[in-house]
Amino acid sequence: MRKAIGILGIIVLAAGLGVVPVDAADRQPPKGTLTLDPAHTQISFTLGGSLHTTEGSFQLKRGVITADPSNGQASGEILIDANSGATGIGMRDTTMKNDVLETERYPKITFTPEHVVGSEDQDGNFAAKLTGVLRLRGADHEITLDVKGHVNGDNLTATTHFAVPYAKWGLHNPSVLFLTVNDYVDLSIAASGKVTWATAAPAPAAPPSR
Repeated sequence: MRKAIGILGIIVLAAGLGVVPVDAADRQPPKGTLTLDPAHTQISFTLGGSLHTTEGSFQLKRGVITADPSNGQASGEILIDANSGATGIGMRDTTMKNDVLETERYPKITFTPEHVVGSEDQDGNFAAKLTGVLRLRGADHEITLDVKGHVNGDNLTATTHFAVPYAKWGLHNPSVLFLTVNDYVDLSIAASGKVTWATAAPAPAAPPSR
């Protein structure tokens, strides 16, 4: 259940698009589009409990995010297949999908980015906050992710860590008798992708002085 949420974490790497430096004083920063690489994106989660800790992962299906550094606006979508969640134990995974995520009814988990703000140093390292809407089991939740990463040419890598209060969001807590689990899940995301830049437009000319 909580794993599903881990997916959002992945969107976070889009934050790198919002901290692109302007390469000339007379030009406005260009929009950037980040295409995530599912093969090089890892979404892992940890669910603590009274007698054990559960670890698992989800797989990114696809993700594209466009960000405008001039105003911080972001758009696009990150998509995860809820049925890709796995912990390595079949019975536990079935419970997660049927009772917590209800994947037959809600097969997709999405994150829609809305705004990003951050800063980048001269070596391409950045820190950013990415705000957007996570849609999980049919309900929308606004979240802000803290992201750290690196931009090298058109390559972007990023990581983020996030605690998801799944029980507070109305998802079923699978605790049974003395085998209890936390009502939140810790997520860790390490992602990478390619960035393409739109041609930067010249800044508007100043009106003639009178």
